[in-house]
Amino acid sequence: MPTYGYIRVSTREQNEDRQLIALREMSIPEQNIFMDKQSGKDFNRPQYKKLVRKLKPDDLLYIKSIDRLGRNYEEIQNQWRILTKEKKIDIVVLDMPLLDTRRGKDLMGTFLSDIVLQVLSFVAENERTNIRQRQAEGIAAAKARGVRFGRPPRPLPENYHSAYQRWKAGAITGTAAAKECGMALSTFRYRAEIYENAKLL
Repeated sequence: MPTYGYIRVSTREQNEDRQLIALREMSIPEQNIFMDKQSGKDFNRPQYKKLVRKLKPDDLLYIKSIDRLGRNYEEIQNQWRILTKEKKIDIVVLDMPLLDTRRGKDLMGTFLSDIVLQVLSFVAENERTNIRQRQAEGIAAAKARGVRFGRPPRPLPENYHSAYQRWKAGAITGTAAAKECGMALSTFRYRAEIYENAKLL
């Protein structure tokens, strides 16, 4: 039967070698290995979609672990149903031998496979939730230490002080002051608020 492999890493910086080596050991043709460098929060991934379009009944799909397929509990369940029931392919999860749809196609085998899939899908989503929580806690802790996120603001133009003073005195409008400084009006006002709070005048 034609064999395929699917690889997913969450970011472009992550290394896919571990998954690639595991799939190559299954003698999958290189042209049949599809890889996305994208979050597992949903299945809106170009290479995954391309793979699903190619799959035909009785094809065999290998993945390294269930969280490489995705991290959303409901969507993993839904995609598994689409692949096995609608596309009528077999799936092998290398890190979990019980998730091999070629084995145990009787009622008991299907029942056990469904239970394992539900548990692993839940674990994958729970880990995703924990990752988000750890990130939020890390950012909050960093902010509490005074770490600033995002790009630093551009330096003020040399004529900003003059334009600001005339604007505050009512000699020119905010629009005119912003134009003099080469800024959008909203940016001028935002920087003016920072300027005042910093007591730079």
